[in-house]
Amino acid sequence: MSEEKIKIKGENDGLMLEFPPDLSFLEIVEELSRKLDSGSGFFLRGTLVRVPRNRFSKEELAELQELFRTHGLICRLEKPVPMRSASPVPPSPKPAAASVSPQEAMQDAPELQRMLVIDKTLRGGQAVETEGSVIVFGNVNPGAQITAGGSVDIRGTCRGLVHAGAAGDSTAFIIADHLMPTQIRIANYVARSPDEPEDFGKAERAYVKDGQIVIEPIER
Repeated sequence: MSEEKIKIKGENDGLMLEFPPDLSFLEIVEELSRKLDSGSGFFLRGTLVRVPRNRFSKEELAELQELFRTHGLICRLEKPVPMRSASPVPPSPKPAAASVSPQEAMQDAPELQRMLVIDKTLRGGQAVETEGSVIVFGNVNPGAQITAGGSVDIRGTCRGLVHAGAAGDSTAFIIADHLMPTQIRIANYVARSPDEPEDFGKAERAYVKDGQIVIEPIER
C-alpha cells in the first residue's frame, strides 16, 4: 500500500488522519502497525491522533485506540459532521460508548502539553522553543531554530538549527524528509552536516549512539 493512502493533517493540538473510503480496515491496521513498529517516528510518542468516528464501527474504533495506546499515543474520535435538515430535529442523546473516562483524561492531559504542531515552513529568523516534542509540516530554512525538550519531526527539509532533548534527554531524536541542518543537537551532543551529505533518497533520523550523533535513512 502506498504511504499516501493514509493522509495526515496537522491540527493545533495533534494530527488528523484521513482514509479513502475504498481502503479496508485490515489494510489500515496493517499500514499503521508497520509504521508504528518501525520506530521511524511516523508518530512521536504523546501525539494526539484524531480519527473520524463515522468511518469505523465501534469494534474497529476500539482496536485503533488500543493500537495507538500501546505505542504511547492518544487517540480521539472526531464526531461526524451533522447533515442539514429542512425541519427541526430533536437533539440525540450523547453516546457514552466512545467517551473517555475522567481517569483516562487525567492521564492524557500531561501528554497533550508535550506536543507542538507547526503547520507551516519556519523561515530564517524564526525560532520555536518548547518543553515537549515538535512536528513541523513544512521546511526549516537556514537561520530558523527549533529547541525542544523532546523529539523533533520535520515533514520537509531541515536546513536550520535543531536542538532535541534540550533538557538533557539523550533518547530524543530528530527526523526530517531531508536532513541538511546548519547544526543539530541532541541533549549535550552536537553534530553538523557533512560537506557532501549522503543522498539516501529517504527520510533520515538523527539519534545518539555510542556517545555520538548518527544519521540513518528510515521508512516513513
